[in-house]
Amino acid sequence: QVQLVESGGGLVQAGGSLRLACAAFGRTFSSYAMGWFRQAPGKEREFVAYISWSGGITYYQDSVKGRFTISRDNAKNTVFLQMNSLKPEDTAVYYCAAGQVYSGYQFARQYDYWGQGTQVTVSS
Repeated sequence: QVQLVESGGGLVQAGGSLRLACAAFGRTFSSYAMGWFRQAPGKEREFVAYISWSGGITYYQDSVKGRFTISRDNAKNTVFLQMNSLKPEDTAVYYCAAGQVYSGYQFARQYDYWGQGTQVTVSS
């Protein structure tokens, strides 16, 4: 079992930055790939970013490429999402997820554990 706790959300103006963190508790964090997803009101949950267990492989949704960076610190059992040049359309609840994911990283069903989410609101 893995417990995930997100932090770092908040209210920011368009063009600003936020850094989300997801702390993992329980089983060996470094054996899991990690993902960030988001869900805006009235919309389905969507993939944002993925990082492999080693941190050597990352993938991003096209709309966040060049603006968001996913990273992890296995010594601290934490994964991060650095979000720059934020836009109002980035407003959503952001969730981190963990799983033994080797393919289909963009699909939520591939992940076994989820955090409770953190709200990100970008004002125009």
